[in-house]
Amino acid sequence: MKMACLAAALLPCMSFAAPVTRINDVQYIGSHNSYHAGLATGEAEVWRRVDPATYAILAYSHPTLTRQLDDGVRQFELDIYGDAHGGRYAKPAVVAQVAAAGLVADAPFADPTVMAAPGFKVMHIQDLDQRSTCQPLQACLRELLAWSSAHPRHLPIFVLLETEETPLHLSFPTVVPEPFDIDAMDRLDAEIRNVFPRSAYIAPDDVRGNHASLNDAVRHGGWPSLDSARGKFVFLLDQHSVSKAYLTGHPSLRGRVMFTHATPGEDDAAFLEFNDGPPDEIARRVREGYLVRTRTDANLKEALRNDVQRRDAMFASGAQLLSTDFPAHEPASNGYVVAFPGGVTARCNPLRPRDTCTPAELTP
Repeated sequence: MKMACLAAALLPCMSFAAPVTRINDVQYIGSHNSYHAGLATGEAEVWRRVDPATYAILAYSHPTLTRQLDDGVRQFELDIYGDAHGGRYAKPAVVAQVAAAGLVADAPFADPTVMAAPGFKVMHIQDLDQRSTCQPLQACLRELLAWSSAHPRHLPIFVLLETEETPLHLSFPTVVPEPFDIDAMDRLDAEIRNVFPRSAYIAPDDVRGNHASLNDAVRHGGWPSLDSARGKFVFLLDQHSVSKAYLTGHPSLRGRVMFTHATPGEDDAAFLEFNDGPPDEIARRVREGYLVRTRTDANLKEALRNDVQRRDAMFASGAQLLSTDFPAHEPASNGYVVAFPGGVTARCNPLRPRDTCTPAELTP
């Protein structure tokens, strides 16, 4: 019998759907520049001599993506460069600078065969900071998928792809990156699809459903349930400047793989970035139903001071994706770390309805 039935049977029985925890009802820890392998000895010395201020914010590294997944990281950031014909980034200028400075040559930064082949490359700064724990992009994606296949009931994994196309202006020649135009965007989607079967990721079409736009869908509870998202990935496009190219021919991201870094209220708005806050703006957008990424620390500043004010403010803001250079198991030397109390991988979002999410749902 339905509990809402009246004994007198004068009114029809009422049935209510049980509350559902959705992926935006949860907070996840992410790593900033997740691929970053750090600088080799000679490269680091060149940076110290040429630009000590920039070197000071580059002195960090992460273990492999697999290790980070084992440690509980559920949002990754990969900086990518177009290399349609191959070889564009095969001979970084920093190698010549190390030699010119009379320093001992560093070990090769990557497999020359990989760098000579066409395909998107993963690195921080062309010519100067190219060491990555995985190379090229497809290898990084395959590594993530392999871990997922071995842990089929994991919480959703969010992959932020930051498109890099800004040239450098230095005293020595550097490579000019390829633009992320419509053709590059189509190739990027194709690379993801080449690795991930359609059943392995949540696409904008899955979220939009019968709504007129993504924006309308997420404002009305359109994100999938946490249970249905287990074992899956969500791909996010970082740079707002390339959204126009990615949207061309794909209004409201129809047929696309990734969610754009969007402007609230626009048709493609589902995912937003507020890397520096403010927390009250993040909180407003989280309550509206958007998925928000922010950074709990930046440029090693908070870590050097062991200052947790920004971290704690971003935790409280409700941003679902909390990116850091110092996730659990990677603390700074002074103890600064970004982790949830109790060492859990994820936690119920303090800004989302609390009658849905329970800690028991977030266990591996």
